[in-house]
Amino acid sequence: MIRLEDVHKKFGDNEVLKGINLHVKEGEKVVIIGPSGSGKSTLVRLMNCLEEPTSGRVFIHTHELTKKNRAFINKMHSAMVFQQFNLYPNMTVLDNLILAPTKLKKVSKDEAIETAMTYLKRVGLEDKAGAYPQNLSGGQQQRIAIARALTMKNRVILFDEPTSALDPEMVQEVLDVIINLSHEKNFTMVIVTHEMGFAKQVADRVLFVDDGIILEEGTPEHFFENPQNERTKEFLSKIIR
Repeated sequence: MIRLEDVHKKFGDNEVLKGINLHVKEGEKVVIIGPSGSGKSTLVRLMNCLEEPTSGRVFIHTHELTKKNRAFINKMHSAMVFQQFNLYPNMTVLDNLILAPTKLKKVSKDEAIETAMTYLKRVGLEDKAGAYPQNLSGGQQQRIAIARALTMKNRVILFDEPTSALDPEMVQEVLDVIINLSHEKNFTMVIVTHEMGFAKQVADRVLFVDDGIILEEGTPEHFFENPQNERTKEFLSKIIR
């Protein structure tokens, strides 16, 4: 479903990604962890056309991402949930959810509303359809952002540290929604997170990225119980007590 071939990414003289090769199978749940500044967010943003590789190739469902076709690929194949929710503050929750399906996929308003209410119910917030984002908690806003991603009915969902902007007591309500989604085989999910317990629960495969390189990958059992790379061991020893 997702393939990166020798992907490098530079911002000026700073090389953030240094030759990434990665295959994500259809239906697979891949969790990316690593220290701040390691290139995790840049990696996942490349999968949603929000960044372009300096060199190398990125494919989504057999389509190579290029300047020419990236809008089509983004619209048809992948959706993204951001750290900061990115909801339109001047629009109700329902209007936030129906905007992209009606504008980008040309879905009728009635169909878009029906789909939006289905996914609002899925995240437990159907009673907030008429509310504005500023009147919701951070956890509720992120659950709305997940519902918005689902309304596009894309097969790839990308999460860039979806709980990093939340107060601690709100983190679990968002993780519970993602855990529930992870049980569905029709979704391919790539998740950047610092939540190690969550990673163990949802991941088919865990990647450890440091200094722009994938240093280690494996099943959660292998990764957390028997890491091979010394840098991975050091990282885990500092964050798992």
